Amino acid sequence: MLRYTLMRLGIFVGCLVVVWGLVYSGLAPRGLGDSNGMWVVLLSLLLSAPISFVVLRKERDRASVQVVQRVDRMKANLEANRSQEDEAADQAAPSQGQTPQTS
Repeated sequence: MLRYTLMRLGIFVGCLVVVWGLVYSGLAPRGLGDSNGMWVVLLSLLLSAPISFVVLRKERDRASVQVVQRVDRMKANLEANRSQEDEAADQAAPSQGQTPQTS
């Protein structure tokens, strides 16, 4: 997961450098007034998103498999804890002298 995040950040930084160079050289339009920095960042985000989507497809699939495995493991642990609590409660009830009451 960290690898995917770092690769995505790298693509964004690369786009940021390219867009900044284009704006600085005058090949891309500058922002209005003092908004030049925001313009460069937004344009870089706009360009890096589809590039990351295409280039990092395999890495994104690997990261999603890891997330699914982690969630499944957490669900299994939660279910095991729940069943242990149920068993402990069932064993504690007769030893405390409690009897089920019927209406």
